[in-house]
Amino acid sequence: MGLCHGKPIELQQNQARDLSVPNENDPTPNTRTTKSSSTFPFYSPSPLPSLFKTSPAIPSVNSTPLRIFKRPFPPPSPAKHIRALLARRHGSIKPNEASIPEGSECEVGLDKNFGFSKHFASHYELGEEVGRGHFGYTCSAKGKKGSLKGQDVAVKVIPKSKMTTAIAIEDVRREVKILRALTGHKSLAEFYDAYEDDENVYVVMELCQGGELLDRILSRGGKYSEEDAKAVMVQILSVVAFCHLQGVVHRDLKPENFLFSTKDENSPLKAIDFGLSDYVKPDERLNDIVGSAYYVAPEVLHRSYGTEADMWSIGVIAYILLCGSRPFWARTESGIFRSVLKADPSFDEAPWPSLSPEAIDFVKRLLNKDYRKRLTAAQALSHPWLANYHDIRIPQDMIIYRLVKAYIFSSSLRKSALGGLAKTLTVSQLAYLREQFMLLGPNKNGFISMQNYKTAVTKISTDAMKDSRVLDYVDMIGSLQYRKLDFEEFCAAAISVHQLEGMDTWEQHARRAYELFEKDGNRPIMIEELASELGLSPSVPVHVVLQDWIRHADGKLSFLGFVRLLHGVSSRTFQKAQFGSQQ
Repeated sequence: MGLCHGKPIELQQNQARDLSVPNENDPTPNTRTTKSSSTFPFYSPSPLPSLFKTSPAIPSVNSTPLRIFKRPFPPPSPAKHIRALLARRHGSIKPNEASIPEGSECEVGLDKNFGFSKHFASHYELGEEVGRGHFGYTCSAKGKKGSLKGQDVAVKVIPKSKMTTAIAIEDVRREVKILRALTGHKSLAEFYDAYEDDENVYVVMELCQGGELLDRILSRGGKYSEEDAKAVMVQILSVVAFCHLQGVVHRDLKPENFLFSTKDENSPLKAIDFGLSDYVKPDERLNDIVGSAYYVAPEVLHRSYGTEADMWSIGVIAYILLCGSRPFWARTESGIFRSVLKADPSFDEAPWPSLSPEAIDFVKRLLNKDYRKRLTAAQALSHPWLANYHDIRIPQDMIIYRLVKAYIFSSSLRKSALGGLAKTLTVSQLAYLREQFMLLGPNKNGFISMQNYKTAVTKISTDAMKDSRVLDYVDMIGSLQYRKLDFEEFCAAAISVHQLEGMDTWEQHARRAYELFEKDGNRPIMIEELASELGLSPSVPVHVVLQDWIRHADGKLSFLGFVRLLHGVSSRTFQKAQFGSQQ
């Protein structure tokens, strides 16, 4: 669903334009389609045309199916084509296509009244079309009266005839609700209003006339310098961090969905197209398959994901910016999915050996297949690669709230272990935590209470945070009865063990932390005491389950037990392990 973009930069006849999935038989286009045919060969691993020869012309290819609505039966493999279900979702089934029953999702009786203003024609004069997608098209327009009189705007026109299922109607309703609620960030295309008549829905937005980020990548020959890539990354991360804090996950981040305000070289970048976005709480997982195949995260294909899926997509964008090639590529949709799930991106070929170690580490930590080890947007802004970039403001990070909540409910033994691990953090890691601590507003004595969390978030909340129920989650954190934290304990509480484990230096962190724990907090522990600390039920055979946690020589916690304790084990973990051993 293309949204609010200016006319794309004119490309040469043999230039590639589409980074979508090469799936010739797919009847459903991507969120944005283009008028020009692609001359980009399927076999090329790069989104750029060959510099050495003219590629043979081939028909424009349709792209990946975008969404699957979860069904009450086991889902098909994510590496299978999902065209029929997607077509059924949007009411475009062909007579000879296999279909999957979806209850009463048909056009009969659908309510297509959104409650928007009916006076679009009296407020705006539509101009030329500047973009087209599967569910609508975007035009330039000029305000005729009111505060936008004489101003150029973009209008996304969504025909109601395209809304042939209840899900499609809800998609449009939610998109407008999110756009209306997410206000106040300089890297978001500004939303003005929504209108409707009997035929269409009209979404009025800021007109961005500088073209897509994809166009800029192509016009540069495919590669940005590290400094120029930093400028793009900072803007993308900043707006995504804002969205995630408000409880909104974009779900379709790609170069086509970032537009430049003007054609100036240093033009600001704006995020657009929230047609696939959704609300998500910090402790919630989504399950429908959404996005564009080249940018989709592994956990999306496994149908259990949160805001971390956006960070994977940003990692793909960063990879393309720095080297001009896709990190995951195949000739078919199924092959792309398999590559995303199984393959590792290459950092061996040019230009990677000539790039800084910090740049490579930045991309690798975003493209970690384990979403728990992936950087958040706020953490990425604090990464050493961006440390010296000017004018970076580190926003609040909702992962801190999750980690502190888990810390509060942890055993005293785990808190001691995390305290040892916190003492091994690097200067840059501590700088990120210091930023987060200061954003919570410590008192003059350097302490924060649980109420600080609620106060800090309330200051920067939008209506989206209420709609996503993130405020309810923060209220719960603020109501917890726990002592005040100084910065040292805050570091222990806010440290992500999984993210540290994803680093090359994890072994050093863990060994050094265990040495500190041995010196300061390790003591002889009875197995029964450890079981009580971990909250194990009496039915769990603790002597069997915990025997390798404690050193037989002196009864103290072993290194293996220490590392497991850092990860935060629970009785459910043990019961699952016990059940598995009985199979």
